[in-house]
Amino acid sequence: MKYLYIILVLVFASCGEKQKTKNSSTLTKKHLDSLIKIYPDSVPLLVARGNKLLDKYDFYGALADGAKAFHLDSNNWEARFLYANALNNRADRSVVDIDQAQKHFLTLIKSHPGNKKMYVALASTYSQQRDFEKSFQYINTALRIDVKYRDAYVMKGTNYLALGNRKLAKSSYETAVQQDPKFFEGYLALGYLYSEDNEPIAIEYFRTAAELKPTSTDALYGVAYSLQQQRKLEESLASYRHLLEVKPSFYLALFNQGYIKQFEQNQIDSAVHYYDLAIQLQPKFVKGWHNLGLCYAAQGRKADAMRAFSTALKYNPNFEISRIEANRIR
Repeated sequence: MKYLYIILVLVFASCGEKQKTKNSSTLTKKHLDSLIKIYPDSVPLLVARGNKLLDKYDFYGALADGAKAFHLDSNNWEARFLYANALNNRADRSVVDIDQAQKHFLTLIKSHPGNKKMYVALASTYSQQRDFEKSFQYINTALRIDVKYRDAYVMKGTNYLALGNRKLAKSSYETAVQQDPKFFEGYLALGYLYSEDNEPIAIEYFRTAAELKPTSTDALYGVAYSLQQQRKLEESLASYRHLLEVKPSFYLALFNQGYIKQFEQNQIDSAVHYYDLAIQLQPKFVKGWHNLGLCYAAQGRKADAMRAFSTALKYNPNFEISRIEANRIR
């Protein structure tokens, strides 16, 4: 079972003009919501809330605030930067969105040639257009401004990954976490990269991520799964149990315990128990039904095995391995 690969989404939030947003930038989103109800056309308030939404990866909310702030005051560079960032980071961004964001960043750089965030944000648009030469050019400009700028190294890693150079991608992300030892997303990305290459160091990166965010299911699952990869089975089982204490509905933690019991420890009754629990949480989980069918077949429960394989095929008619197993029983 492979991890789904994650690509870090960089958020290049506005650094802000202190004299204009000093007060609003320190407010919570809840307070900003209240103030914006009273002052719906306040550009500083809209920018402050939009940047908080960017920090939470709510790009659609940030786009709404950024677009309104920019419409109200097209000369406000913070509003323009927020708007362009939100345009460029949405999951469903279009080619036109990227091109429009790029033009905004190019305009901003003319008036803010020393702003490292703008150069990396601009680099990300060229990366999405697969013009990696220009992307690296602007990343390096940012690093000439600040050689320790974390997001520049993350952008480098993202580019190398897109180019298929995993070694340099890892090196770049490692440099990023060296610059910012509390960079949760960086440790998580490194954990995924090393886990995909089945390297033991993945465990440590996931553990560091979990230390930074103890309730992160991504980090906790990463720890448990990478331990499973390295065949540290008892540690892995304990980690899955801990994950379920944090989030009882995390059905993959149950499924993977079943997998270990079935394929690694030959404890079929225990495997059935865990698969049953996983399916209760996720009734359409095809792999759960299939593996449950295999367990039933191993126990000689042919009717139950046929029912499990049939259920797997009901939810995914193209899941051929269940069809093969069902035919074998027939």
